[in-house]
Amino acid sequence: MSTTTLVVLTAIGVDRPGLVSELSDTIAAGGGNWLDARMASLAGQFAGILLIEVAADRADVLVARLHELQAKGLRLAIEKSDSAPAPVTGRLCKLELLGHDRLGIVRDISRVLAGLQVSIVDFETERSSGSFSGEAMFKARALVQLPMGLEVGSLRRALEALANELMVDLSPVS
Repeated sequence: MSTTTLVVLTAIGVDRPGLVSELSDTIAAGGGNWLDARMASLAGQFAGILLIEVAADRADVLVARLHELQAKGLRLAIEKSDSAPAPVTGRLCKLELLGHDRLGIVRDISRVLAGLQVSIVDFETERSSGSFSGEAMFKARALVQLPMGLEVGSLRRALEALANELMVDLSPVS
């Protein structure tokens, strides 16, 4: 039986100074250890997803303390897991994409990845203004897991086929 429990917390609410401090204080007070997180302020809203480790016998206490944050305006989703993450099979690669923004670009990229059985480990996108043209540009950075047998070149060609002006950079993670 596992002696620790992993807790995945998703929190969304109006962004304000001190919000991350409140989260970290609550996690520490509940006996949790902050392992990993992704956070952003999007349109004035804080959005965060965190991975927390806690002693199995303290997991319910931590979850109860986290729920108290709802009174401070956060919407939460909390999932506990006693299982270890699945082992990584296949090859990890860093993926960077740059091209003109257009409706459905994330859908099209994710369809190509899914069609080739590529798993997204981490994914970050942004929209910016082109330095010379001022046109809306799409940028994406991802860590992806290629299935056994899929060559990097095959994935690159499939992504480049989405649009002639989509620049694709793929590099294996050592």
